[in-house]
Amino acid sequence: MTRRIAYQGEPGANSHLVCQQAYPDWEPLPCASFEDAFAAVENGDADLAMIPIDNSIAGRVADIHHFLPTSSLHIVGERFLRIQFSLMALPEASVDSLRTVHSHVHALGQCRGVIRELGLTPVVAGDTAGAAREVAESGDPTQAAIAPPLAASIYGLQVLREEIEDEDHNTTRFVVLSRDFEQATAGEGPVVTTFIFNVRNLPAALYKALGGFATNGVNMTKLESYMVGGHFTATQFLAEVDGHPDDPGVRNALEELAFFTTEVKVLGVYPADAFRDA
Repeated sequence: MTRRIAYQGEPGANSHLVCQQAYPDWEPLPCASFEDAFAAVENGDADLAMIPIDNSIAGRVADIHHFLPTSSLHIVGERFLRIQFSLMALPEASVDSLRTVHSHVHALGQCRGVIRELGLTPVVAGDTAGAAREVAESGDPTQAAIAPPLAASIYGLQVLREEIEDEDHNTTRFVVLSRDFEQATAGEGPVVTTFIFNVRNLPAALYKALGGFATNGVNMTKLESYMVGGHFTATQFLAEVDGHPDDPGVRNALEELAFFTTEVKVLGVYPADAFRDA
């Protein structure tokens, strides 16, 4: 039986590409929204979901940090993808025939140099791969799309320029989500532990809550805050640390964290991607 992995976007999107790279024997399942991708795993239509969580240029991916705490899914892995965009158009088009360029707002913002050089008018689309599909369907040689190279082969477009992104460090981190809480085994390589917590509304509560990680020598690689429930005094934090909850330092730090918080929920304990060392 073929296993399926859900992602947000149309065929040819970066999320599709990273699914192919990480799970080449699985069937990718495109979903219209992040909610649909989460739901596909929750209701059994897919076994896993590949969800972008951070980008080295754009920062955190909107909405994901709100979906994770309320979802029943767990993080079981991570993947990093170096983002590469191509300028593509119909087979009969040329650089000189182009007038507009279509793509997701983030992709347009990450490829300003070529857009300015060619004097193109940017047009915002909902999705990079969707923009490629729409250009293919338009039959208009004045339209171009900025999308991953995979989209060109899927929609029959020609690539006019390769690797047009402004920054060569443009990288997106994805997390792999599962219905099952599959915890990495301690002592078998680098591990990341992701968790959320709510601090008590007291002076220096966050300082005290995080003190245990410092005194136990635990490296915290992520700490992000956001409001919950519409209350300005109720702040939730998403954090990640190097190490396993069974490691003495991490275990002691999490125990100390519990004294100064109203809730601690571990979202995943999973192997660190080799990209972190590179």
